[in-house]
Amino acid sequence: MGAALKSLIAFMQVVLTDVGTRCDTSTTRDGKTITRRYEHEGMSFLTISLPRFCSDFERSLDQGRVTHDLFTGFSWTGGLPRLLSGFLELVFDRSSGILLDVPSIAAIQGIRQITLLYQKIELPCTRERQVAALEKYVETEKDVTLYDSLLCSEPNRISDFERVARLLWDDFFTSVDFSIYANGVSPKHGPGATADKLRGNAKYNQFEWTHRLEWVLPRWQYLIPSESFLQRLDGVNVLDPEDERPVKVILVPKTLKTPRIIAVEPTCMQYMQQGVLATIMEEMSRHDNTRHFVCSKSQKPNQRLARKGSSFGTLATLDLSEASDRVSKRHVDLLISRFLTLQGVVDATRSSKAAVPGHGIIPLAKFASMGSALCFPFEALVFATVVFLGIEKESSIPLTKESVRSFFGKVRVYGDDIIVPVEFVKSVTAELEAFGFKINTKKSFWTGKFRESCGKEYYDGHDVSIARVRRTLPTDTRHADRLVSTIELRNRMFHLGYGNIVDYLDHLVTGLIPFPWIEWSKDTDGLVSSTSSLLGRHGHYLPSQEYRHDPKLQTPLVRGVVARSVSPKSILDDYGALMKWFLKQGDLPFVDRRHLLRAGRARSTRIKTRWATPY
Repeated sequence: MGAALKSLIAFMQVVLTDVGTRCDTSTTRDGKTITRRYEHEGMSFLTISLPRFCSDFERSLDQGRVTHDLFTGFSWTGGLPRLLSGFLELVFDRSSGILLDVPSIAAIQGIRQITLLYQKIELPCTRERQVAALEKYVETEKDVTLYDSLLCSEPNRISDFERVARLLWDDFFTSVDFSIYANGVSPKHGPGATADKLRGNAKYNQFEWTHRLEWVLPRWQYLIPSESFLQRLDGVNVLDPEDERPVKVILVPKTLKTPRIIAVEPTCMQYMQQGVLATIMEEMSRHDNTRHFVCSKSQKPNQRLARKGSSFGTLATLDLSEASDRVSKRHVDLLISRFLTLQGVVDATRSSKAAVPGHGIIPLAKFASMGSALCFPFEALVFATVVFLGIEKESSIPLTKESVRSFFGKVRVYGDDIIVPVEFVKSVTAELEAFGFKINTKKSFWTGKFRESCGKEYYDGHDVSIARVRRTLPTDTRHADRLVSTIELRNRMFHLGYGNIVDYLDHLVTGLIPFPWIEWSKDTDGLVSSTSSLLGRHGHYLPSQEYRHDPKLQTPLVRGVVARSVSPKSILDDYGALMKWFLKQGDLPFVDRRHLLRAGRARSTRIKTRWATPY
């Protein structure tokens, strides 16, 4: 790993030079400073200190000037930090630190590209940071309990929440409730891990259920393909509430500053959560309020509104910290208490305790952590309800169906990314905090021209999004995952217009594998895609390269590699195989003809050289 990490600082120098060329700025001194601090501080400088520099830079854009309470840990010259001062002078006045009337968009994007390059690289956190993240998880749970008790002491706030929720979601929840009452749910298994360690096809032979599930979603209806297999249920262990398996809290890479916390659900819970989620998502697209405010099928609506907010200053982008872990069961109960069937299945499929490393098993006041299939839609519904509470309080006029419709295209919630009109920011943030949610002020913007939402960033209507290194650069063909990630990075840099970076990565990749040119397309939202199965490079056109012709189809073929993720061996037969067939959605056959022999999330990626079409 030492050589791989050293290659990262070499790549940083290439990025510095290319960004400097675009902005006509020397980066020699910046390169020396970054190298020196990397040698003294290690990867934390690239992955924590530089992203913190960027956070302060974005805050300066939002407030319209650089102030000395920002950029701590970095030396100054005049009114600006010394690091990247050549770029900063294209954005702010060098002596006063005030934002220029016409700042350089290229410099804004360039500073972000340099400082955020390694922010999300997949490397493990230190043990100390992992322990701190778990302690924070437990502390957040105490906060949720505290705010629940405070909420109970405010009956007016509770009644207002319920009233606004009815106004917004009554038709939607009525449809979901009736659909589950009349048709039940259509559960399914996901590819990921479960708390009881069932993987792949083994999930179709589960032998664990709960009495809470049995009460509303009986096992004979969802674990066997027909009544002919009733005897199979004799071996199913139906657990009392006190004996239920807790969710398993695990850490996965996010940034080197802090890992991401995931709560791995038991198989039976995850299985039925997916069924409830399918009904919710189907009904969301059928109702105006859910479709316009919270429907989570695409991030594009949030991104478009963020761009609009940056252009005209009318819309704010808000971000929440620990969002999913701060939505309490109480919040969700207030949403759905009038819909008995829906509330019954939501309660039955919710895990009520968690096994936290170093802290044992703790009861959960939160509704669900990331890992539950129902976490995402319900947090969005709760946040949107609180947002409209804030809007109503600022307006001093009770909301009506007509006034709610006037906010189509002005309010939108995707997970913890919230968009609201600027004039309501103060009241909305106050209401969110009153319900126990935390505003991430470093990633929330409303006063300047910078906005970010759902992975896209804009300044004054210009896209200033960047490309990030997700994995260390490959040095061998055995590093298949790293190769795939590097090729994605290369093509992203091409579309951002960084020629020297592209040349550097081309040289790296062609030294390891055949790397042909392939055709690509871009939609109206800027999303790039390719139909070729090969791991190839994008260009402005397909240049001359070595071709063969398919003898049957007479189409051109080029030599390259394809990435293959092979699922683990997982044999399924008997009633489990029949159950898998009955649970399949749609009329088409299974895509993988070997799905009864191999299933589950692939543990690694392999590459294979072949001739294939570049189109």
